[in-house]
Amino acid sequence: MDKSRVILITNDDGIESDGLRRLAILAKDYGEVWIVAPDGERSASSHSITLMREMDIYPYDYDVDGIKAFTCSGTPADCIRVGSLEVMPYKPDVVMSGINLGYNSGTDIQYSGTCGAAFEAAFQGYHSIAVSEGHSEIHEVADRYLKEILDELIDKKLDFGQIWNVNFPNCSLKECKGILRDRTVSRGLFYEDGYKLVSNLPEGGRRYEVDGKMVFRSEEGSDLRALIDNYVSIGIVNNIT
Repeated sequence: MDKSRVILITNDDGIESDGLRRLAILAKDYGEVWIVAPDGERSASSHSITLMREMDIYPYDYDVDGIKAFTCSGTPADCIRVGSLEVMPYKPDVVMSGINLGYNSGTDIQYSGTCGAAFEAAFQGYHSIAVSEGHSEIHEVADRYLKEILDELIDKKLDFGQIWNVNFPNCSLKECKGILRDRTVSRGLFYEDGYKLVSNLPEGGRRYEVDGKMVFRSEEGSDLRALIDNYVSIGIVNNIT
């Protein structure tokens, strides 16, 4: 296996997340691994970047041998920008973002910090792969299929602005039906969002929080349909570029 690649990894769950660690350990099979990840939770930060304030970068004592790691006070997209342009002494060949806790499929992709980081990597001209799995303590589907999928995708060409988007279903390995490729981005969603009133505030203010109602709307051939049916979903997603 070619191990000459330089790989940059980030996520939106923070540098201490289990998914990041699992991805980093596996990425060592493919080359030299760097991590630049948020210093805390940054979910739903999309492709936002930091412009009007400074960012802090710190070396991080990562518990996986041979990996150079740093925390960033900015967003996942910031991590890719400052990581590849300033922290690393050379540009990465591949960027991996994840493993995210929660699907990044359908309309949720536009909010995803995981995919936002992957899109920033694509914008910078790096081969880019986003990886997500369902909200669960069960990781056996990702553990079974991720290496096989990375073997397939790590050098598989994309056009400018495109990313590979991989999602693992929220089920046991026994329940998983396999891999579906070439999945389109669903127009459906898992949760239909509303807001609920948490409290009334002084001077007529009100405090709200998101109150999602679970729904299962998706189209045949889409990423969301694959996950609902307990398949691993692989597809290409285009950035606005």
